[in-house]
Amino acid sequence: MNEFIERYKKLGQDVQPIELRHSIRINTLKVDEKEMVKRLTEEKVKLQKMPFLDFGYSTDSKFSMGATPEYLQGYYYMQEIAAQLPVQVLQPESMDIVLDMAAAPGGKTTQIAQYMKNKGVIIALDNRKDRLNALKNNLERLGVSNVIVYDMDARLAPQLKIEFDKILLDAPCSGNFITDPTWFGKRTVNGFKERSALQKELLRAAANSLKKEGTLVYSTCSMEPEENELVIDWALKNLPVKLENVDTIGDPGLTDVFGQKLNPEIAKCRRLWPNKTGTQGFFIAKLVKK
Repeated sequence: MNEFIERYKKLGQDVQPIELRHSIRINTLKVDEKEMVKRLTEEKVKLQKMPFLDFGYSTDSKFSMGATPEYLQGYYYMQEIAAQLPVQVLQPESMDIVLDMAAAPGGKTTQIAQYMKNKGVIIALDNRKDRLNALKNNLERLGVSNVIVYDMDARLAPQLKIEFDKILLDAPCSGNFITDPTWFGKRTVNGFKERSALQKELLRAAANSLKKEGTLVYSTCSMEPEENELVIDWALKNLPVKLENVDTIGDPGLTDVFGQKLNPEIAKCRRLWPNKTGTQGFFIAKLVKK
């Protein structure tokens, strides 16, 4: 544990365990937001609107929010606060063709569909059959009808021969100890570096699948610069992309990582430190294809 805490201190933050707030995203594909708030309030659920989220609320209830009739009917999705931000940054629109590169279990896929009002087309990729079942179940439960699901390794996305308007790469990552109590015992710095190799492959595939001037949002729930700023620094050097400012909560991306100077444009990214945002650790970059 101390090894990682010391790493964060060298990056300028004293990150300690916090208790995450329970949170939901109201699904306006199926229910009016105000009506849902009224309904849950009448059921004695304490709701607090997150001012930086479009449809997100923290919740406090005496019962499981995953065992209500409203949940089973798809009126809301249980989604951590920070996890709702990447799709909001992507801002998919009704007539877009969108690629979700690591789609299962479907939280962000259904959120994309919500922004698109079930119009346009979403291609959702994942290559783990157990997770694909969860994805399909969530698409059905939340009333999503504009998604085509492929059992496919997202590194092969260019084989689809589609130029996408927008791409979400919520990349497979090492996670963070805020959401996983066993995290410290199973992570190493070498593991972060190995994971970053996959993330770079996925970013290259995304850039090759994106139309010119199209938008790509890269995000992770990792706090490790090897999987975040260093990956984006590599992308700026090797791919035809540029960064745009991410306008949401969090600190600017790091441009000095353990003494290594990175492209100053990386300050346009957002890094969510749990001790400052009250969320899990998160990183978000918004890239546009040149």
